[in-house]
Amino acid sequence: MASAGGGPVRAARRRQTAVAYLFLTPALLFFAVFLALPLLFAVLLAQSRWAGFDLADIEPVGMANFTDLFARGSTFLTPVLTNTLLYAVGTVAIALIGALTLATCIDNLRFQGLWRTLYFLPIVTTVVAVGNVWKYMYAPGGLINGVLNGLGLHSVAFLQDPGTALPSVVVVQAWASMGTAILILTAGLKSIPEAYYEAAELDGAGAGTVFRRITLPLLRPSLLFVCITQFITGLQSFALINVMTDDGGPGDATNVAALEMYQQAFRYGDWGIASAAAFVLFLVIVAITVGQLWLFRRKGGES
Repeated sequence: MASAGGGPVRAARRRQTAVAYLFLTPALLFFAVFLALPLLFAVLLAQSRWAGFDLADIEPVGMANFTDLFARGSTFLTPVLTNTLLYAVGTVAIALIGALTLATCIDNLRFQGLWRTLYFLPIVTTVVAVGNVWKYMYAPGGLINGVLNGLGLHSVAFLQDPGTALPSVVVVQAWASMGTAILILTAGLKSIPEAYYEAAELDGAGAGTVFRRITLPLLRPSLLFVCITQFITGLQSFALINVMTDDGGPGDATNVAALEMYQQAFRYGDWGIASAAAFVLFLVIVAITVGQLWLFRRKGGES
């Protein structure tokens, strides 16, 4: 009896599977055309020389592109990749600390929706607009130097000095990305049961103790998500630096991996080097993401 009924059941399951794949077809086609095929093409280009015009001109060179990236005299490791890591770390540090502070303050204020909306506005503003506004504010005769001069301080060449150009752009990137972090952390704070805070208050715990022992441990999933997304955004940043510094200037002081890839491909016509740099950046992102997951899980297990 079981074997007799197995045939119709299997046929029904096959029909259900076919219908499921039919509905998945648009998403699978999108994935194949815009993700899988470009990825395979990038793998090919990373091991080739190509100027970006005729596909017949693709010349296989093996691992030579990766060797050139890290050869003596190459600027990819220093300063390009170094700038990329510093940019990402600085952005995450400022955005995370600022967002955590502001989210905690907003959680204790009235009109919380208004405050969250105000801090989220830079996210919905185009990067070009944000970059140009801050570029004029950083100018020698801009608003920031005007304030410094009014306080009796000397003007600062924020974007013209190699020593201050990268930190200046980091501040803008952190400010522009803080809105999303505030929303996520605020939602995380709202999910913490009030019973924990009431119990801590009855035990006489101070505000600092409550924050360290209750808020931070229970906010760990939100902090992990913010850290990972902010790091990925920082490591992939391109548009803001391009707008504010005119192709990574002064010199290579603000040149980062994504900008270097763009210049190698579209300015110098070396798509092989650009693709190899993209894979190096991909490996860096994977390593940092895995490291963060391991660190947060270890801290979660210890607490």
